[in-house]
Amino acid sequence: MSPGPDFAVVSRYSVRYGIRLGCYISIGIGAGILVHIAYSLLGVALIINTTPWLYQSLLMLAAAYFFWLGLQAIRSPAEAQTLDTSAMQKPGAGKAWLIGFFTNALNPKATLFFLALFTSVIAPTTPMMVKAGYGLYMALATMLWFCLLSVLLGNTYIRMLLLQKGYWFDRIMGVFLWALAAHLLWQWWLS
Repeated sequence: MSPGPDFAVVSRYSVRYGIRLGCYISIGIGAGILVHIAYSLLGVALIINTTPWLYQSLLMLAAAYFFWLGLQAIRSPAEAQTLDTSAMQKPGAGKAWLIGFFTNALNPKATLFFLALFTSVIAPTTPMMVKAGYGLYMALATMLWFCLLSVLLGNTYIRMLLLQKGYWFDRIMGVFLWALAAHLLWQWWLS
């Protein structure tokens, strides 16, 4: 899996708040994939891809969301961070899930990926239940992958190392998300 907005968000929140919050975000990402699966199976992805204003609207919405996430990372406190997050205002499980969900559900690259997958790789004659099974497998595999990443980055030793450079880590993740937003705006401009 190549780095994208899901990777950036899981990395930032796992390092900043620990494994549990990273896993809630990962579960949200898996649920976001189910959105792509649902509209791909229903043929809506084809409509999005063939209706320029709808696709451009999705690009703009995703760019705005990634810009906002990047801004949150860049505006995070500059003081050195520690493993003690008790004094830190951290998002709850529901908010973490929503962050993961919207990060994936608004990702237009995922839209294109699932459109390509369900129109060219999986045969049209494949039964709907089998296609749904493929989709559930992909959602679960992605969720587990990002939970594993959360466990790795939320590991006390690795987290401590990254938190010592937390100021820069947050800014790098913020700039990365801004670069993704700029890339989406560039695609919007070209379309």
